[in-house]
Amino acid sequence: MDRQLSFSKSIFLIIFIIGLLFVSIFLLKAEPHLPLLAAVVGTAALLWMFGITWKTIESAIIKGIQTAIMPMLILSLIGILIAVWMMSGTVPTILYYGMDYIEPRYFAVSALYVTIIVSMFTGSSFTTVSTVGVALMGIAVTTGISPTLAAGAIISGACFGDKMSPLSDTTNFAPAVAGTSLFTHIRHMMYTTIPALLVTTIFFIFAPKSSSIDLSSIHEIKLALREGFNIHWLTLLSPLAVIVCSIKRIPILPTLVTGIVTGLLITALVQHGTTVDVWFNVMQNGYETTISNETVALIVNRGGLQSMMWSISLILIALSLGGLLQYCGVIEVFFRKLIQPLKHSSSIVLMTGASSMAVNGMTGEQYLSILLPGQMFKEEYARRNIPAKTLSRTLEDCGTLINPLIPWGVSGAFFAVTLGVPVLEFAPYALFLWLSPLFTFAYALIPGLQRNSLGAAKGWF
Repeated sequence: MDRQLSFSKSIFLIIFIIGLLFVSIFLLKAEPHLPLLAAVVGTAALLWMFGITWKTIESAIIKGIQTAIMPMLILSLIGILIAVWMMSGTVPTILYYGMDYIEPRYFAVSALYVTIIVSMFTGSSFTTVSTVGVALMGIAVTTGISPTLAAGAIISGACFGDKMSPLSDTTNFAPAVAGTSLFTHIRHMMYTTIPALLVTTIFFIFAPKSSSIDLSSIHEIKLALREGFNIHWLTLLSPLAVIVCSIKRIPILPTLVTGIVTGLLITALVQHGTTVDVWFNVMQNGYETTISNETVALIVNRGGLQSMMWSISLILIALSLGGLLQYCGVIEVFFRKLIQPLKHSSSIVLMTGASSMAVNGMTGEQYLSILLPGQMFKEEYARRNIPAKTLSRTLEDCGTLINPLIPWGVSGAFFAVTLGVPVLEFAPYALFLWLSPLFTFAYALIPGLQRNSLGAAKGWF
């Protein structure tokens, strides 16, 4: 029979994991895979020493891996989709016309609001970043705009649109866990997301611009795109099909398959590429152009199933660790002990946000960062008469939005490999992801704003 973990043992495990990851990733600059794997091995060994049976440990790892299956399938299909949209001319067409309509001096603000619109319609920051985001990064590269600035704007916009979209899975998940309605949750989030967006907009308007913005090369790039692809509006039908599927609430996997199939049809009809073995090679290894222009080649030579293996292996290891922490009781014992001495309602809100961030850091999983704190704090919110909408907003702000800032997080790993910018480089520019949780904490801490945070009655919402 398994022994019950004590609070001191759960603290020891958490300190061990955080210390190992911090030293390995931030001080030794190691890739996150092996430090996370070492954390899995070390945590399993310590749990066994603390009296947890190996059968329970093994079962916890398997359950964690099961939660990784859907993200891995999504990433695999997105890698294939990117390659197909390169081959079909979809992304090159967006690049070709985008360079005419996006002013480089205001690129960051343009990227911010373009991705907001697309993400609100699709309900998915992943879809937005892997489609429009890739094209916008291509425009940034061609005009000499900082990739880190561009990535920060793209990710900020994609995540804002995702959070405010009724089509988003996490935006539906948070109120379901907290016990409130979807649109009450979205309205309540506006108190943190709108101020955060305004500050983010001002930042990107006045952000330092590169002195090496080169507009003279645009003509050569457009000429190279014309030579390499048939630039045609029909190539935009595939992303349009993805957007329509998202609006109709069709599940993500069939939506991505629709994008791939329509992309292959457009490849045959518009690019006259009908060789099936070439299709398979592109979907497996990514698209490789014969265009001699190095800038264009850098943009379009990407995608494929293999391009996502870095992220997929990282997610597999991270969620194995998450399974150990969740199903062996480490997280529950730790946070339940911390809840007991809290006296003020504002302290409960702060601890909820901190818990979501901590679960994110330990597991790299945004759904767990909503689910576990939500389950632990739900009764406490009801007992203290704090509205459920405050719980759902705090879980969303400090759970979903923090995940892209964690190198081993599902979102962070995906955004980094898709845009070609490491998490630690784009994080300072993804300002919206920092500001929204800070506004949540400000509402709880500042007396004049506490009424908003705790959801006082009489028509605030």
